[in-house]
Amino acid sequence: MKAARLSVIAGMVAITGLALAGCTGGGSGGSGGGDANANLDSKGPITYVQGKDNSNVVRPLIEKWNAAHPNEKVTFKEQTDQADQQHDDLVQHFQAKDPNYDVVDVDVVWTGEFAAKGWLQPLTGNFKMDNSALLAPTVKSGTYNGTQYAAPQTSDGGILYYRKDLVPTPPKTWDDMIKDCAIAKANNIGCYAGQFAQYEGLTVNVAEAINTNGGTIVGDDGKTVTVNSSEANAGLTRLVDGFKNGNIPAEAITYQEEQGRQAFEAGKLLFLRNWPYVYSLAKTDGSSTVKDTFGISPLPGISADKPGVSSLGGHNAAISVYSKHKATAFAFLKFLQSEETQKFFVTQGSLAPVLASLYDDASLNSQLPYLSTLKTSIANAVPRPVSPFYPSITKAVQDNAYAALKGDKSVDQALKDMSDAIKTASSGQ
Repeated sequence: MKAARLSVIAGMVAITGLALAGCTGGGSGGSGGGDANANLDSKGPITYVQGKDNSNVVRPLIEKWNAAHPNEKVTFKEQTDQADQQHDDLVQHFQAKDPNYDVVDVDVVWTGEFAAKGWLQPLTGNFKMDNSALLAPTVKSGTYNGTQYAAPQTSDGGILYYRKDLVPTPPKTWDDMIKDCAIAKANNIGCYAGQFAQYEGLTVNVAEAINTNGGTIVGDDGKTVTVNSSEANAGLTRLVDGFKNGNIPAEAITYQEEQGRQAFEAGKLLFLRNWPYVYSLAKTDGSSTVKDTFGISPLPGISADKPGVSSLGGHNAAISVYSKHKATAFAFLKFLQSEETQKFFVTQGSLAPVLASLYDDASLNSQLPYLSTLKTSIANAVPRPVSPFYPSITKAVQDNAYAALKGDKSVDQALKDMSDAIKTASSGQ
């Protein structure tokens, strides 16, 4: 399962890289975009562009495609494993109107930016995807301003790891989890941790807290700022209070994914919010002290009848508006979503599929016991804001939420400053 670890960590690096890239948002008019009506029926060789294939899934799939499509062969353009470089490479080729970047791998937080600038082919008309078998949140992650621009390819969601030897029944609500912190204290270990260092993982965790409490950061249009609300206040307050009263240990302010995993495996935490890649490592790492004593559960919600809201992870595939062979590109998108391909993603690369039915597959569940829990997580997930201004949004969230967690700002002030910063960015000032 090393591939899963590399994939998820690479995904986190990818998102962090975007946040640091400092790219500017475009308007919804798509200025500089290509002709979405051109080359719709054209077939021929295409190029697929994606970051480093750590899981070794891309090349075997392309070999299979090429064997069946000798006149429409796909060439793999492998980018680096640094996502800021991946993002900037795509931007440069889009700006140059390069027709050779036919199908591109798009992180779920890039969709709004690329679509707003007119660089992605709308998946409408004859290019409309059949999304009926997909997990709904994955489709939303590829949708901007009511139009789908990217096809879900792989997904991911947060889950709760817990010590089943100390807490036989996992908490369904945040309040129940906090009550269980007394068990952590009695055993002289930390209660709960997530990812609270000042990077993209903090945006993920804060968004989850806000969304679980019924709040949002921006509206569905990706521009209207909604974060300064009572619901968002309640969500962020839960995290701030956790640090204040010690239910979230002080050192968790430095945690990214790996630091939290290592603390949990060392027996220092009762609960941990993290991604599915942790499951295999906690079971197999020689240094893990919890191999047989941990369980997994959906993230805790506000009420017992509804699980917490995960931020959605994953990658989508999109057609460049400048492609000369869009018919072939569209067929390749459908190939990536086929059941056979999706099964290959999960078995070869431990990448979460986007087809809902695979999460109920008995043979897959025997290999990957976390799948049913992950299905619940993804089914209730919310994408981070699909916005052309995402880099500015995530910076505003990180800067101000981090200040609140450290006690340098009140929750009220943090949300006001967060809101003002996003408004400034979205107004183009």
